[in-house]
Amino acid sequence: MNGDLHMFFLARFAIRVNSNSYKLTLFSLRQTSIMGRRRFKKQTGRGADYGEIERKNKAFEEYYKEQGIVPEDQWDQFLETLKTNLPATFRITGFRSHAKHLLKFLKGHYFSELLNQTIDGVPVERPQPITWYPDELAWVFNLTRQNIRKIPALEKLHNFLVTETESGNISRQEAVSMIPPLLMDVQSHHKVLDMCAAPGSKTAQLIEMLHADMTQGWPEGFVIANDADNKRCYIMVHQAKRLNSPCCMIVNHDASFFPNIKVLDSDKKPKSIKYDRVLCDVPCSGDGTMRKNVVIWKKWTVYSGLHLHTLQQRILKRGVELLEVGGRLVYSTCSFNPLENEAVIASVLKQCQGAVELVDVSNELPGLKRHPGMTSWKVITEKAEVFTDYESIPEGKRSKIVRSMFPPAADEAKDMQLTRCVRLLPHHQDTGGFFVAVLKKTQHLPWSKEAKKITQNEVESSEAGADMPGNSKETTKKDQNAAEGSVEAEEEPSSSTGDKHMGEPPSKKARYNRGFKEDPFVFFLEDEQVWPPIRKFYGVDETFPVTQLLTRCYVGKKRNVYLVNDAMKQILQTNEESLKVINSGVKAWCRSDAKGVDCDFRLAQDGILCIFPLLSERKLTISKDDVITLLTQENPFYHKFTNETQQQIRDISQGSLIFIYDPKQSDQNSEDVALIICGWKGKTSVRSFVSKGDRHHILRMCGVADTAIYAEKPGSSRNGGNNAAASAGGSEEASTGEKEVKETDGSGEAKAEASTGADIPGDGVLSGDKIECDSTENETANQTRSVVSMATDNPEQKADVQDEKVEEAVSSTQQGDGAMAEGVVRTESKQTVTCSETSEAVKEMDTK
Repeated sequence: MNGDLHMFFLARFAIRVNSNSYKLTLFSLRQTSIMGRRRFKKQTGRGADYGEIERKNKAFEEYYKEQGIVPEDQWDQFLETLKTNLPATFRITGFRSHAKHLLKFLKGHYFSELLNQTIDGVPVERPQPITWYPDELAWVFNLTRQNIRKIPALEKLHNFLVTETESGNISRQEAVSMIPPLLMDVQSHHKVLDMCAAPGSKTAQLIEMLHADMTQGWPEGFVIANDADNKRCYIMVHQAKRLNSPCCMIVNHDASFFPNIKVLDSDKKPKSIKYDRVLCDVPCSGDGTMRKNVVIWKKWTVYSGLHLHTLQQRILKRGVELLEVGGRLVYSTCSFNPLENEAVIASVLKQCQGAVELVDVSNELPGLKRHPGMTSWKVITEKAEVFTDYESIPEGKRSKIVRSMFPPAADEAKDMQLTRCVRLLPHHQDTGGFFVAVLKKTQHLPWSKEAKKITQNEVESSEAGADMPGNSKETTKKDQNAAEGSVEAEEEPSSSTGDKHMGEPPSKKARYNRGFKEDPFVFFLEDEQVWPPIRKFYGVDETFPVTQLLTRCYVGKKRNVYLVNDAMKQILQTNEESLKVINSGVKAWCRSDAKGVDCDFRLAQDGILCIFPLLSERKLTISKDDVITLLTQENPFYHKFTNETQQQIRDISQGSLIFIYDPKQSDQNSEDVALIICGWKGKTSVRSFVSKGDRHHILRMCGVADTAIYAEKPGSSRNGGNNAAASAGGSEEASTGEKEVKETDGSGEAKAEASTGADIPGDGVLSGDKIECDSTENETANQTRSVVSMATDNPEQKADVQDEKVEEAVSSTQQGDGAMAEGVVRTESKQTVTCSETSEAVKEMDTK
């Protein structure tokens, strides 16, 4: 406020003094505005340096001492650990065949260089494997910006992590956040639902597990990732897109009212899907992330946990309803509060009347130190009033405190086996705080249609059915009324925003705000007009499921062609009106419209591993030296390759092709991994179509330790893909192959680019003005922005861009993962802008 007044009076004064001082006035206004913002940050703590926040909160300490979440003799150690910074952790993705090879490369080229390194005389601590994570695929280390600058070896390791994260081979994730997916035991055929998925690190882990045993093709199972926040759904698109899976779908619904998704059974009748695995990583107070999100020390109050209990209970109950009998559900929070943890579990177990039970996971994840779940706790108000039972609460306070917050009786708690819940405390293994409970559904829920049908059959088949306890009309009516909201949610799914009813029970039919309307998913027909040229050009096998290909438009040229598995196809077709789908599918082909080429579509690197086994044409086998030449030179001429490769190139016609490196052909004992690279052949040169991150990764797989010198190919520029091709002697056709058509696909394929997270699979210099920020070291403010790719023929040509009003996704704290804040840039009103103008606009926006 003071800064605004200061600006106002300064502006009036400058105008009166001299109109010629316009430039100086603008400078003064800018400086005044900056000072005002700084004062605001200092006063409110918003955006302030976390080092200035005192890591102390008397209410927090008194509350949890009263709750007894930590043994008394460990309290000081617990509190001291909580006040320290959280070490960095990452994991190597496990579903790719490159995982073990990448781990070997990491140990040999980066970890070994840290031996005998010191900072100010203190030895550098080497990264260590997380003991409980399988196959040494997760690591922990302490890195600060100061240390990175002081030691080149650490800087190289940091750059390695950034580029490999971009290509999807490494995920930077908090250690305790990795636990829930591991306890789900996901198999390739499972139907998996992630109910509160943003920002998507656990979703990515689930997708990896779905593909764990596959190197090519795709599994029959799927992962549906949901979040109530529309903007955060686009953050998940960025996460899932790195994994290139045709078995993932991102949807936008309130988890507590998640709709029944229908598929057709053998009789062509709609049937609701029940999931084999469900993850409920619910919104929580997040006080387990205080080591990372230091601002929580300042903002934490008792009310943080009180007002979320009801929402968490609704989400868990809905998750149990959607779970298949025999399936496994994992409930997790990053909170210490028993009102958000054991109280929610006990409440739902009581309602389920034995149909759901806690699973003993004490033998899973050996090496993980854990604390058993609590069996008793207290309800404490903001005024430090302590209540041990609901009846002792005054009438005026019962609006904020509900009966389900209180612990069950001692015998009930024993029957529920609440000690099977898992509490992870920071001082155990230098992690964040976390809570996990694994539930198994043993029979149909008492209020479900299936249970009532079974009960009715039993009544009809028994002569004394009317005298059976629990089957009277009065009891049945009572149970039905008790579960009315759940039955209605199951039979007539509806949705609402996650925050609207956070502190109170929702109405029976929550209002559903559909928000931005996504582009349609339009599947190919058997006789699709564009398919015969594609099939002939690439030698596509007759068994290829052409009807699982789709585009995002009804009319106009098909720009990008995506692939989904059969389960995703059925869901998209059957639930077109009831399900708000943000993204699904992996890009398999995209339009090139190159002259002199028999096919208008080129292969996309995103989906090549899925469709490669079903292609028989356009394949070239090359050597490791050829791979290095292809990825380190801009549009290399034919003669740059080995003689065998040169002959193969000359024998194939112009257009999109596949480069294959198979080390086993020359050496059966080779430990190198096979590589598949999409490329293009012109008249005199060839090129690759891989992203910058993938190029670094492939070079490392070929033994190139220092890939930093290839950050940009020689002669390349942000917009100069075509010009670089010409200057390198490449043909017009080679450069044309890099183009994308400007026309939008009917209902707006340019907009669909943002929706699907799909961009031209180039190396960062081919796709016009696609601007993407690298992942930063600071996970608490990790912002990733993606701008719709501009399709241009040359740097000066204008591109029609649909939806150009920029919205920045608001950073928010994610349950379970802590606060992984990311931003997404979307487009919204039709304009015509040049690529250079767009770059300047985005830079200006970033500066602001």
